[in-house]
Amino acid sequence: MNNLTLERLIKSILGLGAVGILFYLLYYFGTLVGYAVIAIIISYILDPIVNRIQAAGINRTFGICLTLSALILLIIWISTNILPVIVSQMVELAGQLNIQNIQSIARQIEQRLTESFSFLPDRFLSDNITTMLQELFNIGQLPTALSNIIGVFTNIFYAALVIPFATFFFLKDGARIRRDILRLVPNKYFETTLSLVDKIETRLGIYFRSVMLQSFIVALASWIVLSVVGLNNALSVGIAIGLANTIPYFGPAIGYILSIIVSIIEIGNFSLVLPCIIAILLVQMLDNLVLQPLIFSRSADIHPVAILFIIMIGAQTAGIIGMLIAIPIATVIKITINQIRWSLNNYYVFRSPDSMSTE
Repeated sequence: MNNLTLERLIKSILGLGAVGILFYLLYYFGTLVGYAVIAIIISYILDPIVNRIQAAGINRTFGICLTLSALILLIIWISTNILPVIVSQMVELAGQLNIQNIQSIARQIEQRLTESFSFLPDRFLSDNITTMLQELFNIGQLPTALSNIIGVFTNIFYAALVIPFATFFFLKDGARIRRDILRLVPNKYFETTLSLVDKIETRLGIYFRSVMLQSFIVALASWIVLSVVGLNNALSVGIAIGLANTIPYFGPAIGYILSIIVSIIEIGNFSLVLPCIIAILLVQMLDNLVLQPLIFSRSADIHPVAILFIIMIGAQTAGIIGMLIAIPIATVIKITINQIRWSLNNYYVFRSPDSMSTE
C-alpha cells in the first residue's frame, strides 16, 4: 500500500471539493437540470428514428428537424383535440376525489368485504386509507400546490422553449458532447469509462422507449375497455392507468383502485365495480402476457424481487417520483458496478504497477 503524501492529500481534498461544488450547482440549478434530463430522455427515444432517416440518405440535421416538427405537431394536435376532454374530466374528478369521498367509498367497500369475509378486522381499510393517500400523493399540500399554478405554467412555458432546443442539440451533437466529456477522463480509465457510458446509454434508451410504448398501449386499451363497460370518465382514467403502469407491481393496483373509486362516484353504487375490475384484468393480462415479454425482454435486466424492493425504497425516499426513477437509477448503478468489476479483472485498472508485478 502506497504511503499517503501531501500531494495526494491535496489532490483528494481538491477532488472532494470539486464534487461538492458540482452537487451544489446541480441542486441550485435543479430546474434547468431537470429540463436537460427530459431532453436527454427524449433524445434517447427519438435517436433510433433519426438514425433510420439518416441511413435513408437524408441529412441528419434535416432529419432531426423533421422528427421534432412531427413530434411538436402531434403534441399540438393532442393539446387542442384530446387535452381539453381530459382536463374537463380530471377537473370533474378532482372535485369528487377528496378525502371525505374516498373515506366514504372505503367504508362501503370495507363493509362489503367484512360481510363476505368475517375474518377481516373492523375498519381495516378506512383507518389506513387516509394516511396512505397523504403519504403517497401528499394530498394535504394540494391547496398549496394549486396556489402556485401560475408558477407551474411559467415553468411549462420555459420548458416548451428549452427542452426542444436542448433535444435538437443532443440529437445533433450527442456524439461530440460525449467525446468532449470523455477527454476529461485519464487514459488509464478511458476504455472502462467509454464502455460504461455506452452500456448505460444503450440500456436506458431501451428502457425509456419500452416504458413509453407500454404506457401508451395500456392507456389505450384501458380507455377502450372502460368505455365498453360504460365508464363516462374512461379517457382520463385510462391515461392515469397507463401512467401508473410505469411503476412495476404498484401501478396495476393503482389502476384497479382508481377505476373502482371512479365507478362508485359516477353511479353511486357498486353496479360498475365488477365490470371495471374485469376490464382492468383484461388489460393486465394483455400487459403481462404480451407486452412484458415482447417489450421488456431487454429493458431492465434486474431480478423481479430486487425490482420490488428498489421501488419500495424509491417510494419511501421520494414518493411517486422516487417510484418512477428507481428502476433507471438502479440500472445505472448495476451497470456501473458490473463494468468496474469486469475492468478490475481484465484491465487491472485502479491497481498500482507494484501490485500487478507481484501477480
